Amino acid sequence: MTDPTYRRLGLPPTASRLAVVRAAVRALHPDTRAVCSLRLARKRFYRQMLCAHAARQAAGDTPTG
Repeated sequence: MTDPTYRRLGLPPTASRLAVVRAAVRALHPDTRAVCSLRLARKRFYRQMLCAHAARQAAGDTPTG
């Protein structure tokens, strides 16, 4: 099962790691991106999205929706 937040990014399994990070950045609220003290939380979020993407690629999931 894939992370629901990752699914909301709407990326195909063939997307590059850079495309995943770009989509994750766009998914965050602008205020969240601007606060310096949330930097570690943002990095953790990006890593989680990349991990979910790698798991989806490894599972060979097909795009939904």
